[in-house]
Amino acid sequence: MEEAEAKRDDVAEQRERLTEALRVYGAHYTELGRRFAAWLGLHSTDAIAVLQITAAEERGTPLSPARLSERISLSTGATTALLNRLEAAGHITRAREHTDRRIVTLRGGGHIQERAEEFFDPVAHRLDAAMSNYPPQLLDQFEAFMADLNTTLDTHLREQDSEVPRSLNTPDGRTH
Repeated sequence: MEEAEAKRDDVAEQRERLTEALRVYGAHYTELGRRFAAWLGLHSTDAIAVLQITAAEERGTPLSPARLSERISLSTGATTALLNRLEAAGHITRAREHTDRRIVTLRGGGHIQERAEEFFDPVAHRLDAAMSNYPPQLLDQFEAFMADLNTTLDTHLREQDSEVPRSLNTPDGRTH
């Protein structure tokens, strides 16, 4: 009985360590994005938008302004102001490529992909070198693990979106 309980404790501790490692990775990723923004001379939200736009374009699924708005959690008005700034600086372009001319497609400006590669390629090579130490089967498992975690977080965030934020209520139940 004690052996089974000890194994459960070991597994629980391992999960805690993994969760903490993911938090640390997330913090490093956030810091890298902040430094990219500073390197470009942009606000961090603008840099995040540029990264979302160029990453979607690289995957062959360019974003619309509405989809970008969802991804970076900005209102449509704030997203429009952000896109105006990025377009004026030459960091992005808006195109009407779809047969439905009302649909706008966001693309990275010519220089922005080069700048992003210049900044991110060194760390991408280091990450690739670190992952090359692991067998493909383990990476397959880790890929599935990350997909499960992302699905879990996506579900949680969607559920939160449908709830009234508690922070809007005062302790006596009144809304700010």
